[in-house]
Amino acid sequence: MEKHLLSKSTFMYGCQCPKRLFLHKHKPALRNPADEKQQAILGAGTHVGELARKLFNYGIDVTPPDFYSYHLAVKRTQALIARGETILYEAAFQYEGVLCAIDILVQNGTQWYAFEVKSTTRVKPQHIQDAALQYYVLKNCSLPISDISIIHLNNNYVRQGALDIKSLFSTESVLEEVLEQQETIAQKVTELKAMLGSGTEPVVDIGPHCVDPYPCDFMNHCWAHIPAENSVFELARGAGWKLYEDEYQTLDQIPDDYELNATARMQLTHHRSGAVHLDHEALQQFLTTLTYPLYFLDFETMMPGIPEFDQSRPYQQIPFQFSLHVQQTPGGVLDHSEFLGDGLHDPRKEFTETLLSYLGTSGSIVCYNMSFEKSRLNELVELFPEHANRLDNLNTRIVDLMIPFRKQWYYHPDFKGSYSIKAVLPVLVPALRFDELDIQEGGMASLIYSQLKYQDAVTATIQRQALRAYCKLDTLAMVRIVEVLRDLTPFPLQRRGKS
Repeated sequence: MEKHLLSKSTFMYGCQCPKRLFLHKHKPALRNPADEKQQAILGAGTHVGELARKLFNYGIDVTPPDFYSYHLAVKRTQALIARGETILYEAAFQYEGVLCAIDILVQNGTQWYAFEVKSTTRVKPQHIQDAALQYYVLKNCSLPISDISIIHLNNNYVRQGALDIKSLFSTESVLEEVLEQQETIAQKVTELKAMLGSGTEPVVDIGPHCVDPYPCDFMNHCWAHIPAENSVFELARGAGWKLYEDEYQTLDQIPDDYELNATARMQLTHHRSGAVHLDHEALQQFLTTLTYPLYFLDFETMMPGIPEFDQSRPYQQIPFQFSLHVQQTPGGVLDHSEFLGDGLHDPRKEFTETLLSYLGTSGSIVCYNMSFEKSRLNELVELFPEHANRLDNLNTRIVDLMIPFRKQWYYHPDFKGSYSIKAVLPVLVPALRFDELDIQEGGMASLIYSQLKYQDAVTATIQRQALRAYCKLDTLAMVRIVEVLRDLTPFPLQRRGKS
C-alpha cells in the first residue's frame, strides 16, 4: 500500500496554515522545542479517549505499533470488518493518500457509526472539520456510515464514588454539519496534496491563524523577523495586528498621528518618553482601603479533565496550595504560613480548614486578580456549607492589588502594556525574580502537583519544595509591591481592624 500523504492531524495543520503543513513535512528540524505542558495536555487527551472506549466495551484496538505502520492498521481493519467484528478502536482507512483513524467505530445491523473523542467539554468548530475529513475518507472507502458523532466530557457531571462513564461523557451527532462540509473538504484535500507535491514552500505571513485554533509549533521560525523587544505586538488590546498589516513592526516606527485606542496610546507615549505615570490621589485612596493586619494570599489549583475526587466536575479548579504572608502594621514583621496537599487525596477539606485557621476575622486579604480567589472561595462555600459564613466573610475582606496597575494609576513603560504580577514585579522589585525558580508560573505548578503521585520519594520531595518556593514568592511579591506603592505616595492614614 502506498504511504499516505495526509493524515487527520496533518490535514488540520494545512487547514490552519499550509505553511505549517509544509514545514511539518519538509523541514521538521525548524519545529519549536518540545513543550512539557503541551505534552501533558496530549497525554490527558489520550486518557480521555481510553475511558470513552468503555462506552463500547469489548472492541478490538487496531492501533499500529508505530506511526510508520498505519498501512498495517488499514489492512487489519479491512480484515476485522470482513470477519464480522462490530466494535473497533482506531480503525484505519485510506483513500487516495488520505489516512484517517476513527477513535471508535461501531456496527449496528448493516450500518456503521463513527465516534471521535475529544477531551473538551463542548464541540468546537475544528472538531467538526476533523470529523468531516473522517467522513470523507470513510464514504469514499464505501463504508456505509449512518452517523458520525463527537464524544466529549460532560461538565455537568459531578463525581460521587466510582466514575460513571455514561454520565461522564456526552455524545453529539455532527452529521448535518459534516455533510455540509464535504465539498469543501474535497477541495482542501486537493489543494494540500498539490502544495505538498510541488515541493515549494507556501508564502504565508504571520497572523492570528498562528494560534487559532492551536498554537503552531513553528512559530519561532515564522516569527523570527519580529523584534524580541519593543515590537508592535507589545501594545495592549490587540492593536498590534492592525499596525503589522500597515507594515510597522516596532513601536518606534509608529507615526505620531496613527490612530490608537486610549490604552495603547498611553503605552506608546510612555515608551517613547520613558516617563512613569503616577496618579498619587488614586493610589492614596486605594492604600487607605487596606485595613491591618494585612493577609497577602495566593492560591494554586489544578484542573483535571477526569474528575479525581467526589463532588468535583471535569476541569473544575481544585485548590491544592496556598501561601500567606501576614503583616500586623506597615513595615512590620512578616509571618508566613502555607498549605500544600499531599498529591494523593482530595486537598479541599484540609485546605479550607487550614485557611480559615490562619485568616482571622478582620483585616484586608490582599490578592492579585482577586476574581480567581473569590471564585474558589465561592466553590468551597458550596462544598462545605458548614463553613459558609466564615468563607463568605473572607470574600468581603479581599482587596485586589491588581487594580492600581489595571487602571494605570501606576504605569511604567517597562510593564509593556501588561498588568500581570509577572510584568509588574521585575520593575518594582527587581531583587525578587520568578525566573530564578524551578517553577515560574501557575500552569507548571498545576502540572507538577498533578504528577506528584507518580514520583519517587526523592523527586516528590524536591518538587514539593519547588511548589512551596513558587507560591511563597507570589505572596512575598505582593508585600513588596505594596511597600513600593506606599513609598511612592504621600503616606495615607492607616486603618486597623479589630483583632
